[in-house]
Amino acid sequence: MPLFTLGLEQIIQWKYGVMGTFGVTLLSFGLKAGNPNVACAGALILALLFAPAD
Repeated sequence: MPLFTLGLEQIIQWKYGVMGTFGVTLLSFGLKAGNPNVACAGALILALLFAPAD
C-alpha cells in the first residue's frame, strides 16, 4: 500500500505540481486525523487544480 501511495503522489506532483501534492497531503492527513477542516482545504485545492480553465 505505501508503494501505491508513493506512486500516486508522484503522478499528482508530475501532473499538477507542488500544489497538487500539498492538496493530496492535506486531504489524506485530514481524513486520517478526523479533521474535516483540513480535509476540506485539501479537497478545495484539488478541485481548483482539476477545474478546467476558461
